[in-house]
Amino acid sequence: MRDIIHLSSQRREELIDITAQVAAVVKKSGVRQGLVAVYAQGATAALMIQENWDESVQTDVINLLGKLIPRGMWLHDQQDGNGDSHLKAGLVGPSETVPIIDGQLGLSRWQNLFFCEFDGPRRDRRVICTVLADTTAHSS
Repeated sequence: MRDIIHLSSQRREELIDITAQVAAVVKKSGVRQGLVAVYAQGATAALMIQENWDESVQTDVINLLGKLIPRGMWLHDQQDGNGDSHLKAGLVGPSETVPIIDGQLGLSRWQNLFFCEFDGPRRDRRVICTVLADTTAHSS
């Protein structure tokens, strides 16, 4: 099963918690054991599993990437001024895979899935969720 999550971002760089939307896709699929592959469409966006307790970790991620990959010094900036956005998205990566255990996301208590916006704000960002059932799983 495949579904698309549509998002809007409000800032140039932000992490948006999409855990509830991905969990809803898993629930809709009816899969009890398997995997959900989550993929961010767009060359300036990424996905990350990160701590969910408070926003300090998400802010730290944005600040770290800003120090590692500062804005305004890349060859691609000559085209459209977002060279850093492409590099940040490439470094973090476009996808995550999460196990489905008894119909639930197999994340720990402190983990959530975040869409990473590096070139916002954008009105229509898309995350492709592909749910795969484990056909060899046996209930215990």
